[in-house]
Amino acid sequence: MKIGSILLTGLICFVLAAPRCAHASTPTEAVRKTVDEVVRIVSNKELKKPANEHKRREELRQAIGSIFDYTQMSQRSLARYWRDRTPAERKEFTQLFESVLENSYANKIESYNNEKVVYLREVVNGNYAEVRSKVITAKHDEYSLDYRLMNENGKWMVYDVVIEGVSLVANYRGQFGDIIRADGYPALVKKLKAKSKEIKSL
Repeated sequence: MKIGSILLTGLICFVLAAPRCAHASTPTEAVRKTVDEVVRIVSNKELKKPANEHKRREELRQAIGSIFDYTQMSQRSLARYWRDRTPAERKEFTQLFESVLENSYANKIESYNNEKVVYLREVVNGNYAEVRSKVITAKHDEYSLDYRLMNENGKWMVYDVVIEGVSLVANYRGQFGDIIRADGYPALVKKLKAKSKEIKSL
């Protein structure tokens, strides 16, 4: 299950711009709030030491998890197949999807190389919002990076990331749908378990 490299790079930069605490008065402030905190984690010399790997990964996991609504992302990624799942299956799928996302990008975040996020504007429509930005790499390349958020009990939570017009959720939806149609839902669960185990071993 491969994601395009632009989605991979974009989500890495998104996580580096993600808030540790999503409580903020505007979606942009929520996205902007913990840039310094996450950069602190990946730049901290003590946390970079092998002996502190577990602590570093746990701090990154908490930072990532504080802004991603994994249930919404799972539901939207499975689309119509979500309706067919039992509560137990939904819980299992969400946990697996969360594990794959967290561990995959935690492995990549540590290659942070002074990417810069420039916030362009936000569009708010009730409890939904989109924060539009661009990423400038160390080589001065630029690409668009937009965050789609929902306001949940006063917290702005991300349910999708769009890089250069490509939706992370839509990308997974296509992959998951192909697997289910070809081999059934159990095959997808098996692949996610294998992917999660593979990433954790890196």
